Amino acid sequence: MSTAAPPDGFSTLYRDHHRWLHGWLRRKLNCTEQAADLAQDTFVRLLSRPEPEGLREPRAYLATIAHGLVVNHWRRKALEQAYLEELASRPEVLAPSPEERRLVVEALEEIARLLDGLPARVREIFLLSQLDGLTYAAIGERLGVSINVVQKAMVRATAHCYRALYR
Repeated sequence: MSTAAPPDGFSTLYRDHHRWLHGWLRRKLNCTEQAADLAQDTFVRLLSRPEPEGLREPRAYLATIAHGLVVNHWRRKALEQAYLEELASRPEVLAPSPEERRLVVEALEEIARLLDGLPARVREIFLLSQLDGLTYAAIGERLGVSINVVQKAMVRATAHCYRALYR
């Protein structure tokens, strides 16, 4: 593992803006610990990118990266909450182990990541088909669209997932 020091520009950016970013995230999340984690994640993301030269608006740059992390955080929380609510509605005998729960949440996060960027209608059609097992005709009837619209949405969603997996 490399122990190379971050570039000087990164160190300056961190020193000058970490406290501000942490405060910005704390106000968005209303949680000091989560804000600290996401502030660190923001700077970790920066380390994997080429050093921005002549960055005129460093706070806007950091806020853009941090905003994406906040969106991912809330998406994960919503997925976990929906999953836990579904588990609570089942008899305890059918409840999965903690390890199985973690695997399911990870799979749900991967599905959400794959579907990120799709229009809401296309994503909904894809999920109705793949998770609920509805036929194209049933999806069309439920959403008030033609089977042709459902087919095109499925092609678009499948191509999108393929690109997300294999690029």
